[in-house]
Amino acid sequence: MAGIYIHIPFCRQACHYCNFHFSTSRGLENEFIASLLAEIPLQQGFLADQRVETVYFGGGTPSLLDGVHLNNIIGALRENFSISPDAEFTLEANPDDINETSLRTWKAAGINRLSIGIQSFYEEDLQWMNRAHTASQAITNLQLALEYFPNITIDLIYGSPGLTDEKWASNVQRVIGMGIPHISCYALTVEPKTALESLIRTHKREPVSAEDQARQFLLLMDWLKAAGYEHYEISNFALPGKRSKHNSAYWEGKKYLGLGPSAHSYDGANRQWNIANNSLYIQALKKGSVPFEQEILTPIQRLNEYIMTSLRTMEGMSLNIVSRLSDADTAAQLRRLSERLIREGLMREENDHLILSNEGKLFADGIASDLFREEPE
Repeated sequence: MAGIYIHIPFCRQACHYCNFHFSTSRGLENEFIASLLAEIPLQQGFLADQRVETVYFGGGTPSLLDGVHLNNIIGALRENFSISPDAEFTLEANPDDINETSLRTWKAAGINRLSIGIQSFYEEDLQWMNRAHTASQAITNLQLALEYFPNITIDLIYGSPGLTDEKWASNVQRVIGMGIPHISCYALTVEPKTALESLIRTHKREPVSAEDQARQFLLLMDWLKAAGYEHYEISNFALPGKRSKHNSAYWEGKKYLGLGPSAHSYDGANRQWNIANNSLYIQALKKGSVPFEQEILTPIQRLNEYIMTSLRTMEGMSLNIVSRLSDADTAAQLRRLSERLIREGLMREENDHLILSNEGKLFADGIASDLFREEPE
């Protein structure tokens, strides 16, 4: 089973914190769609003999697509890939793009899950982030979306200056009260070359507090556990049976194909990524080629990727799987290296699995890095 990701590289306006590939100019939109439709059959062989169980429209802002373009893309996917009858079709949407017409259009096209970028229900936070939607739209249009799509996930951001613990609690409790089945929560990250990084560097925005972020993350885990959500991946919480099938495939090491500029693909042994430039992407597809780079992963790289992704999940890292990916000696070494983390309360061992504690999740990337194996000389 495999997944397909489609990158739609256009946004209405630029959020200050975002470092994804996008353009606020839509002048190339029609040419992009033509190029995407040309890429789909060219990439058919990447998932040869694979049944596709998830399709994910990300970006950028896929909810900007008109119904004709969306239908054409989904039609081309169905023509060129073996898509499961009960496949999960997710569309990322901003609240300002949600209305009765768009919801009906998405549903008719085959979308059965929405990922809505709420970020906050407070106007001052949205303006601070330079979000395109208002707090009123976030509340009203989320309620409307639930009437058409019971399978919804929303994004929330914590740890931003001005987000008090009280406001953070209000954001989370509102989502719980609405019965949203899936929530993705991210600490505000100051990425290089973003507007936010420049604003903080020039003292036009307050710096981010790591202490506030850690505290709000710990509070979040307690609140959502009490409300019955599974913390199945560090940034993701779901009611039982409502996990994201598409994102779970990334953490489980399943194969996936990325279509569109900047999109990444993985076939179990190789990674490839399309060029992150709309014009060059279009020019290449006009000539009949997909503009991508590729990396062949070594056994050590595949092992380290498993360490990194598995530690992010509630199931943790299986030492039996480590043995299969490498050998029993490597699994024994990782168990020994984890003893200190277990003593410090950052990790626990259950059966053959090493699982991060709530406190350990604060340091997940660093812990994974400490456990990475080095390539033999």
